[in-house]
Order: sequence, then structure tokens, then C-alpha cells
Amino acid sequence: MAPKIPLERTVYAGTFIHCLSLENLEILEHAAVGVDEKGMISFVEKDVQVGGLSELVEKRYGWEGYAVVKGASGEETAFFFPGFVDTHIHAPQFPNAGIFGKTTLLSWLHTYTFPLEASLAALPTATRIYTRVVAATLSHGTTTAAYYATTHVPATNQLATLCHAAGQRAFVGRCNMDSALHPAYYKDASPADALRDTRATVDFIRALDAGARLVQPIVTPRFAPSCSPALLHGLGALARDLRLPVQTHIAENAAEVALVAAQFPAQASYAQVYDAHGLLGPRTVLAHACHLSGEEVALLKRRGASVSHCPVSNSYLGSGLCPVRELLREGVAVGLGTDVSGGWSCSVLAAAREAGGVSRLRTAAEGRARYGAEKGEAERERERMKLGVEECLYLATRGGAACLGLEGTVGAFEVGMEWDAQVVDLGEVVGEEGAGGGRGGVALWGAEGWEERLAKWVHCGDERNTRRVWVRGRLVAGGAE
Repeated sequence: MAPKIPLERTVYAGTFIHCLSLENLEILEHAAVGVDEKGMISFVEKDVQVGGLSELVEKRYGWEGYAVVKGASGEETAFFFPGFVDTHIHAPQFPNAGIFGKTTLLSWLHTYTFPLEASLAALPTATRIYTRVVAATLSHGTTTAAYYATTHVPATNQLATLCHAAGQRAFVGRCNMDSALHPAYYKDASPADALRDTRATVDFIRALDAGARLVQPIVTPRFAPSCSPALLHGLGALARDLRLPVQTHIAENAAEVALVAAQFPAQASYAQVYDAHGLLGPRTVLAHACHLSGEEVALLKRRGASVSHCPVSNSYLGSGLCPVRELLREGVAVGLGTDVSGGWSCSVLAAAREAGGVSRLRTAAEGRARYGAEKGEAERERERMKLGVEECLYLATRGGAACLGLEGTVGAFEVGMEWDAQVVDLGEVVGEEGAGGGRGGVALWGAEGWEERLAKWVHCGDERNTRRVWVRGRLVAGGAE
């Protein structure tokens, strides 16, 4: 059954923080946000006077019989923040999070990933894993996730069912792969079989959530080397005919790029492979993009395709450093992906933290190689590679929403958007004797303003700071207080 949003208007009161743009945060203290019985934001009021909330709501908006939810109790160190958007996560790989061995991408797939994914042919195994991953991502404040499943239809349908029941906004894709790259025990038998099974999952998900209010199907070729040209063509046609989004990988690893060039000699680049098969468009999300040429970036921009930046897995699998600043400068939308289990955590906050770190590493490595060590404009150009806290939080919210076609729907607190939100609690200030205070890994000492508190949350916080989570106005994680 579909989760029902309570038929009660709710006013959320406290401090609200969200991104207005890539470089601009808005911090609203003593504010109120009204959410209607459909989970839509009806009003945003700033500087609400103490004791004046009920008069404001009832006289200005004519609301009666509404609930009030406050973001903070005691110390004013809690705030409302938009729910995170994870643009790339492999749900069946969740049990392998943190396991990398000493391998790189292609050998890691054969050593760890394919055997685990194949085990989800057993529906009880799939249910066990998927139940945990949906609960875990919600607990980390992820209100929207773009999930890769496996080749198995029953297991993929189960993932969609669990997301829908839990109230998580999700894009769920059955993985397609029929090439010789894959072991015989885990691959599609033919393009026709893969397309038939993919259509079956699409039909199931559309019946499950007929209005696409929460869960949507997404066409998912694993990556170009996984698929025959016939399968890629078929998936492109399916996406076009059924008006479906697409998710896949691109230019994650240098060896992978070379493999694509050998496997698809008729196309001049990795991006052109997808374009030639009808898979590159305004609803395409491409994970990684560490090794794109300038021509490929220009092609992505022309087609309106977006990039899921996965800094944790790129670092731990040694794949490469995504040129996020250059992509943004060229007008390519960028969001964040946890890329479990290449990434060791399903936390988008951890991905935001790592995105900042990777950008600084690029400044030290690629920046010096590209611009030299000179002062002046060269030094300024190197520094521009860095991503600030506000930019990383933008990628985690509005950036990800844009990648998935949800801009204007989620990612911020604006009238007409849906209430996908989390309460973040940083805890009390450390006591006079150095005892107590803080929550999780965050410690506040009393002198920090909101920008410093945000920086501490991004760099030191975790799911212990995420107290409650809502999707479309429904409480989906954390208890009522």
C-alpha cells in the first residue's frame, strides 16, 4: 500500500538553512514554514516574533487545526535542512561497503561485486539487503536515491516496493549487462531477454506508484563495456518511447576508457558511444566522469546530460579526480553520489565532505601541473578548483535534484516545493569543565556562528546529527518528539 501523508497541515518553526545557488546559502532564524496536507510548502515566513506564530498562521493564512513542529529543543543548535539527494548508489552492494582489497575498478568488480550481486537471485537475500539499505540511507538524511539494482526482476521489484513502503523518493533501475565482460553466472542471456526483463520492472514500478509521486523506473545499462550494441540501442529506444530517465557510468577509470575505445571503435569517445545509441539526453545521469575530454564535456552540455560526482569511491578505488569546477563552469549539472560499495558509506554528507577534499587535492596536483606555481592569475585559477562548504551542500541538494529532473520540486525551502527535509542537531555547547556538549563527532564551543557550525557539521558530522527526516511531508526516519 502507498504510504499516506497525514491529512494535517503542519507548521515547522526554527532555523532553516538551504542553498539559494551554488555559492549562496540562506540562513533563516526564527522562521516558519507551512506545509499543507499534500506535503507541499505553502508559505515561508522570516523573522517570526516570539509568541506570534499562531496569530501569523491563523490570520494571514487562515489555517486552523494545524500541528507545530519545532526544530530545536533547549540549545538553539538544531536546524532544518533539505533532504539529501544521492544520485548514484548500488543498493545490492551494501554488504560490501568498506571492502576494497588492493584492486582497481575492473578487478574489484569480478572479485567482490559480481558474486555479491548474483546472490540476490534469492529473494530473501534481496529483501534482507534492501530493507537495510533503505533504512540506512533514510537515517542519513537521504530523501531521494537513484538506485542500481541487479539483473533479477523479482529483486528489483522488491527494492522498489520497499522504497515505496518506507516513503523514500527513489529511482530504481534493473541493471542491464550482456557482454563477455561478465561471468556466465551473472549476465543477461541476450539483448532480447534484458529488454524484456527491464520492461517488466518498468511496468511493475509504474503500477506500484501510478502517479510517480515517490518511486520511478530508470533505464540502467551498467556501463558501456557491459552491453552489446544491440542492447544499448534497445535501451535507448525504451528510454525514448517510454520517456524514462537513464543512469549509467562514464570515464571512471583510465583502463575502462581504453576498454570502451577497443569495444566500440566506430565511436570517437566514451560519451559518443552513449550518444550514438540514444542514451545521452537531458534525463541522463552519468556517474564519475573523471577522464572526459573537452569534446565530451561539450557533448554532455549540448545534450543536457548531468554528472554524478562520486568522490569517495573515486578516491578509494584510485579511479581519478572528477573536474567538478570545470564541469560546472561549462554548464553541466553536477550532483553527488555515494556509489556504495565503491564508496564506503551511504552518507551523502560524507560524499560532500570528500568532494571538498578531492577539490583541494586537485588544486595541489592537477592545478600545479596545469597552471604552474606562479602567482597572480595562475594562482587564482588553481584556487578556483576548490569547492567550499556551501558549494558541496548545493551539490548534495539542489545539484542532485537538477540531475534527476526534480529541480523546483525538492532541494530547498521554497513555496511550491515538496517538504523533503531533515532536522540536524549539533548538540549543546561544551560545558565549563569541558564535559558534555556536542552530538556525534561535532563539538560546539559557543563562539561559532551558523557558517562555522555548518562547516563543523560537514566535516565532523554523521547520522547521529540527523534527528528526523521527512519526505513529501511524511516522517520517514526518527521519532516524534
